[in-house]
Amino acid sequence: MVEPVTRLAPRPLRGTILAQGWRDLTLLHWPVDPALVAPLLPRGTVPDTLDGVTYVGLVPFRMVGVSLGPWPPLPYLGTFAETNVRLYSVDTAGRRGVVFRSLEAARLAPVLAARWLFRLPYMWARMRITKAGDTVAYETRRRWPGPVGAGGRVRVRIGARIAEPSAVEEFLTARWGLHVDWHGRTLYLPNAHEEWPLHRAELLELDDGLVAAAGLPGPVGPPVSVLWSPGVRARFGRPLRG
Repeated sequence: MVEPVTRLAPRPLRGTILAQGWRDLTLLHWPVDPALVAPLLPRGTVPDTLDGVTYVGLVPFRMVGVSLGPWPPLPYLGTFAETNVRLYSVDTAGRRGVVFRSLEAARLAPVLAARWLFRLPYMWARMRITKAGDTVAYETRRRWPGPVGAGGRVRVRIGARIAEPSAVEEFLTARWGLHVDWHGRTLYLPNAHEEWPLHRAELLELDDGLVAAAGLPGPVGPPVSVLWSPGVRARFGRPLRG
């Protein structure tokens, strides 16, 4: 049985191995055929769908104050710009999650650590986030590994706070873990954080090469969902079998 979509984590964490702040997020989503993305997911998971549709997300943001276990946030290395391309998954235990196809980050050391420890597809990139009034712009260009130069630019205008998210908006944001292929085994890394503060956003500019670089069809047409959030502070618990 698949767990319900909930605005807060549906289960307590077994300890905290990692904490991080996600700030100034823009979340762009397009519908995608579940059959197309199914082969890209870790073993034991299938595309998570809403009314027969699944989604691909492009999410640029600022990572802030990464800390390990009970230790204080890492100076310098724990704060950087990031952009991820993500899919949505559910495992045989019914746990909904995220599968990252790529994660661009502007700090090389966290990229190497995440690739080695968690087998996550982090990429080292040159990135910039600029905010002027109610407008936010994100730029990224991949440095390593290839394809070198993949990236693009996203610019949005922040709108009104969403009092009651729609079913689609909750489905795309209420994600309480990630699935990852770890040395041939699928692991589920659970997380918890406060309820998302979500805003409407207007897409002013989009030049994207990351979705295609992640092995997916490039976006066709405008995204069906454009959201912005000032962010949350998230905690990750011990990995579980997927």
